[in-house]
Amino acid sequence: MNWFILVLAGLFEVGWAIGLKYTEGFTRPLATTATVIAMAISLGLLGIAMKSLPVGTAYAVWVGVGAVGTVILGIVLFNEPLNALRVGSVVLIVIGLVGLKLASP
Repeated sequence: MNWFILVLAGLFEVGWAIGLKYTEGFTRPLATTATVIAMAISLGLLGIAMKSLPVGTAYAVWVGVGAVGTVILGIVLFNEPLNALRVGSVVLIVIGLVGLKLASP
C-alpha cells in the first residue's frame, strides 16, 4: 500500500510541477491555489509513504515519478522537444525506479 501512496505522491508532484507553469509567476490565483494544494498533498503522501519505506528510496522514487511525468507532460502540453536523448534519459530514470523497487524490502 505504501508503494501505491508513494506513486500517488509522485503524480501529485507532476501536478504541481506542471501547475507552476500555469501560475505565470504566481500571478494567477486559481492556478496558484491548485498548485499549492497539489504540493501539500504530494508532500503529505510522501511523508505517509516514508513511515515504512527507506527514506532514500522513497525520495528517489518520488522525484523520479515526478521527473518522468513532468517530462512527458511537458512534451504533450507545451510542445517541448522530443528526441532520442530525452527518451533514453527518461527510460534510464524508469529503469532506476524499477531497480529501487526491486531492491527495497
